[in-house]
Amino acid sequence: MKDAHEHADQADTLRSLSDRISDAPQMSAGSNKAARVLSVTSGKGGVGKTAVVSNVAVALGRMGKKVLIIDADLGLANIDVVFGLAPRYNLNHFFAGEQSLTSILIDGPAGIQILPAGSGAQQFTHLEASHKMRFLDELETLPGDYDVVLIDTEAGISENVTYFNQAAQDVLVVTTPEPTAITDAYALMKLLSSQYQEKRFNLVVNSVRHGDEALDVYRKLTMVANRYLDISIDFMGGIPFDRKMYESVRRQKVMVEMYPGHKVSQAFERLASTMVADTPHNQPKGSLQFFWKRLLSLGSGA
Repeated sequence: MKDAHEHADQADTLRSLSDRISDAPQMSAGSNKAARVLSVTSGKGGVGKTAVVSNVAVALGRMGKKVLIIDADLGLANIDVVFGLAPRYNLNHFFAGEQSLTSILIDGPAGIQILPAGSGAQQFTHLEASHKMRFLDELETLPGDYDVVLIDTEAGISENVTYFNQAAQDVLVVTTPEPTAITDAYALMKLLSSQYQEKRFNLVVNSVRHGDEALDVYRKLTMVANRYLDISIDFMGGIPFDRKMYESVRRQKVMVEMYPGHKVSQAFERLASTMVADTPHNQPKGSLQFFWKRLLSLGSGA
């Protein structure tokens, strides 16, 4: 019975969003900037998803791109910790109705901006329809005109994970060569494909020991996906294993700043370059996708 109520609740939300989009004023003809909106997600925790988000964001910022990070791990957030920041407010305050998104927005290194989330609270690990509506409403009020938006989801297959992956323009799955991580990455893609009609995925393999290991993981996932799922997987690259990553986390400074020119930093920079060079998949994925395109200035011709 609970599942039926949840599906009805989600359907009502999507219908309301669709109605509001139809009534929304059209963007001016001069607004043709296309933001790249990616959810960075993983089936298993501990694969370095937040390290990918934080390092790529700073690399993009140093390339002159305007970047927004949305920390969508609403129960165990740590983007602010990675950057050594101590925000006064976070998304938990927003969803509680205590703060606006603008008042929560904080500045990070290299000119990036962050919507931080809270940690150690279960209250918003399952967002209600009203929370989702208000969140999408207030995104429109943010002052930035972003080139790239990175959504750092929680690990796993919770409803919040599927919600943010649906809302994003593209999905970037992070895994490691460990068999459990690969299995969970496949399970996440299977769920998003079978239940939410997501057909395109991007893959990055973290903590690889040699150059071919990342490609081996990609080939394994592609082989199984081709056999059992109607999806495509694009290989975005691998990030080498290095113990300096632990030092980076401990010192709360990202690798691309702490060790510029290091092989790991170069890998993150290549991934950042690939993201902005790659053509976004602009086919709408439903009402949420239409709304994100309007909110994030994807242009009327997209």
